[in-house]
Amino acid sequence: MPRSHRTGERPRRRGRKLLIGLLVLLLVLLVGLVVADRYAVGFAEREIGTRISQEITREGIKSGPPDVSVNGFPFLSQVIAGNYQSIVVVVRDVEAPVANAEAVHLPELHIDAQDIRASINTLRTGQGQVTAGTVDGTATIAYDSVLKLVDQPGLQLKEDGGKLMVTAPVQVLGQAFTVTGAANLKVEGAEVALSFSDLDVQGLPDIPVARLAVQEYVRRIAIRLPLPELPFNLQVQEVRPLPQGLSVRATAKNVPIN
Repeated sequence: MPRSHRTGERPRRRGRKLLIGLLVLLLVLLVGLVVADRYAVGFAEREIGTRISQEITREGIKSGPPDVSVNGFPFLSQVIAGNYQSIVVVVRDVEAPVANAEAVHLPELHIDAQDIRASINTLRTGQGQVTAGTVDGTATIAYDSVLKLVDQPGLQLKEDGGKLMVTAPVQVLGQAFTVTGAANLKVEGAEVALSFSDLDVQGLPDIPVARLAVQEYVRRIAIRLPLPELPFNLQVQEVRPLPQGLSVRATAKNVPIN
């Protein structure tokens, strides 16, 4: 009887060992797939970053190296399906030329392309269409760049409570006064219009010549800020003040990104 008992234990032990071996093998395969997937993502991000750097140089734009993130897991299944969740590109310290003006400084340009469609054959041969369902872009224009375009000594811009505030010295009747108030921002095509209203001048004499002098100054500091041409046919939708500069938001749909 004891011998029979030991005989029955052997198949069960073999079964356990086989199951444990299969689980270990499966775990090794899964780890290998994850490592391969992450390696493929890293390779794709480096390649995209290199091509973006080349394109930026061709456009005469100066910037820091782009930071590329390919989102979605697993990545290899996206390659097989030919559909990618999103690709995020962040470029910092951008010096972008604009028409009839000095280069505009963008501390950061953030681009998020979603629902990218590209077949394996297109990636392999470089021939065919690569499109993004939507592309969202945000950029910040440093206040220093805005002030260079206004070119009025002593003028200061800052964000306060979600509004763009202005402070500037003005000479009226041989006396120095300080103008303070809020700026109006409006997107008009490829430009942002800055105008100023409800300005306050402490201690200003309430006489016509003084009021005319302030009105003339307000007219001089009102500008149309040209925007640099954005990639992927991005169209500016909104501009708002932030502590570090003017934030510009742009969007585009069904964009070819070959």
